Amino acid sequence: MIAATPLLLLLPLAADPAPGASCESLAKLVLPATTIASAQSVAAGPMTMPQGPPADVPAMCRIAGSIKPSADSDIQFEVWLPASGWNGRFKGIGNGGFAGSLNPRGLAQAVASGYATAATDTGHRGQAATDASWAPGHPEKVVDFGYRAIHEMTVVGKALAAAFYGRPVQRAYFHGCSNGGRQALMEAQRFPADYDGIIAGAPANDFTHLLAQAVWNRLATEADPAAYIPASKVPAIEAATLAQCDAKDGVEDGVVDDPSACALRASSLLCKGADSDACLTAAQVGAVEKLLAGPRATAVPVHPGLVAGGATGPGSWPLWITGPEPGKSLIGTFGTQFFRNMLFEDPSWDFRSFQLERDTRAADAKLARVLNATDPDLSAFRRRGGKLILWHGWSDPAISPLNAIRYYESVQAKLGARETDEFVRLFMLPGVQHCDGGPGPTGFHGAGAVKRDAQHDVNLAIERWVEEGVAPAQIVAAGFKTPAEPASGVARSRPLCPYPQVARYKGTGSTDEAESFTCTTPGKK
Repeated sequence: MIAATPLLLLLPLAADPAPGASCESLAKLVLPATTIASAQSVAAGPMTMPQGPPADVPAMCRIAGSIKPSADSDIQFEVWLPASGWNGRFKGIGNGGFAGSLNPRGLAQAVASGYATAATDTGHRGQAATDASWAPGHPEKVVDFGYRAIHEMTVVGKALAAAFYGRPVQRAYFHGCSNGGRQALMEAQRFPADYDGIIAGAPANDFTHLLAQAVWNRLATEADPAAYIPASKVPAIEAATLAQCDAKDGVEDGVVDDPSACALRASSLLCKGADSDACLTAAQVGAVEKLLAGPRATAVPVHPGLVAGGATGPGSWPLWITGPEPGKSLIGTFGTQFFRNMLFEDPSWDFRSFQLERDTRAADAKLARVLNATDPDLSAFRRRGGKLILWHGWSDPAISPLNAIRYYESVQAKLGARETDEFVRLFMLPGVQHCDGGPGPTGFHGAGAVKRDAQHDVNLAIERWVEEGVAPAQIVAAGFKTPAEPASGVARSRPLCPYPQVARYKGTGSTDEAESFTCTTPGKK
């Protein structure tokens, strides 16, 4: 893709394209290192999904194939192309965890919105997103997972779209969260010509350090059995957090808007008498303090620690940090899988043997170049007119939200604050957990948006920024009466402000209405 030109801006993106190749004929299309396994026309209607209810799709061309950029590569992909009503755009779909499967629900949502779209398993088949057992003895597959598969998928996806529609893709966008956020930043850093607009949510971009923290967190709560924090005690941690921090943003609403302005005093939870679910033992207090401080090697942070807020709920500490029992935390599983399979390639590796400084250094030496997307030099992406939106939930227990701030500030330090502001925005989402969920307003894209416009949907916001040059000044997010169910109705709305701005209550109006808040810079009136 070339950068935006005045001519392209005048083209009607929503117009139907001139006819190109038939869907079935794309099976014979010859592309480098690519095998097209099938190309078939699909009628409009509900499509069965691997998980959850069927998804409605329009009439489309569904293409499946594989790409082999190396002898050990086998990158499976699918490309879905709307049969009519193509909006001229291409959308790349990201993966969570260690990938290992396609994201058909993401494909369905994109194609239903008029995009030509593509997804990949990143070159391996995993039993679950937490599974990295495919990695030992396969360094090329680790490269595919690290950065190559998304790029190859993008090149092939655009080529298939151009062949089908008889003209090239006009704009390309990518939106991923967690590992998908890492993939998003990898694209901006390594392949700046792939996408015009990129949205990176809760990025796991400092991958080796994040997974070192994951094992360190597991040791903090499990190395000493007395330090383990059962799920029954997490509500007491959340209650103490709200008591100490909720009101600091001017509104007591069960959400800590800016946890960086309030450090939880875990010592306040120390049991004064008998142990109970309402308090923590000394060993448990020590574990919480370690989780909040984050791991350090020779006094230098390896990865930022957790922040106060959002400890309870479906996507909270009992899922990610403590688990339903020792050894069952999700982040601990990710960390163990990484060191066991990607670094040491030893299925018998025990997390209790982990040494922070030694093993983090080993992970960086072997894998940082392949897996980490921490390069702050986005000048090539900027020069071609690319736009980047970063976002992260302030109540994320899986990846510290401070990590997104750290990366954003590293870009500012490299390119300058004014230059960065021309093409990068960071939005911190109060009360939002890992990629979704939590006590704060979580709906700000797709079906969860209050309205399908650039003021309420981050996908449309970045399209307007790329295609019209209008940067998002704020995005209004929605909280629903029944969490994660937009059909239940909006219970609360709140403006998301570009960092370092925060939403402050004006002092009048409902605290559940976005209009009652304004974006301000902390310390300024």
